[in-house]
Amino acid sequence: MKKRTMLISGAGSGIGRGLAELASRDNWRVCVTDLDAESAEGTAKAIIAGGGEAEAFELDVTSQQSIQRVMDLLGDRPIDVLVNNAGLQYVSKLDDYPQEKWDLLLRVMLSGAGAMTRAVLPGMKRNGFGRIVNIGSIHSLVASPYKSAYVAAKHGLLGLSKVVALETAAWDITINTICPSYVRTPLVEKQIADQARQHGIGEDEVVREIMLRPMPKKAFISMEELYATVAFLVSDGARNITGQAIAIDGGWTAQ
Repeated sequence: MKKRTMLISGAGSGIGRGLAELASRDNWRVCVTDLDAESAEGTAKAIIAGGGEAEAFELDVTSQQSIQRVMDLLGDRPIDVLVNNAGLQYVSKLDDYPQEKWDLLLRVMLSGAGAMTRAVLPGMKRNGFGRIVNIGSIHSLVASPYKSAYVAAKHGLLGLSKVVALETAAWDITINTICPSYVRTPLVEKQIADQARQHGIGEDEVVREIMLRPMPKKAFISMEELYATVAFLVSDGARNITGQAIAIDGGWTAQ
């Protein structure tokens, strides 16, 4: 296929890095962006060492100036696919939740996704093609205690997707949100420790009774499963799938 360009936010580690590496093996040119410039560069170098094509950019999705700088550096090069992946977690009861943490999570995962989408849409419209994939969460669909800001932000992505789907219906542009249950990344590893502290139980019990218990299949989601879903959603075969939430949850929401 013709080599197209995929920009992934938060691609210095975790899900973003995994998707970037798998996309590069699938003939995508990857724009690796991350708040941590060194991490973004590390992902890009790994892709290039593996024979892929990648560029690294420092990007703060909460800063319009930072977003515009990346768009200026890209110039006329089209962004065919945007993956809104940048994210973070903070685990606390709402009555103890620091306001600055609440604001940060909403700025990164909801306002940041909106700002990135707004930045790439003009080019996608000019080119007559665009795919936007939001990396949501099972917590775009359900709630868990101690994650109020995260759940609010991830739920908000679904509303954002529906609005953008309607506003871009005249072009070959789609926007969808993938909603996986737990993927074993550094972010989830930190959550295990945080949840153990909040619930007063051991980390193994957190995995068994909190993370995997709601999933009939009792398994973490793999990076390959996530990428396979992204690859389908950005394909021509999914051109009429837009504004949707795609659950990859081992049966969690079927109950």
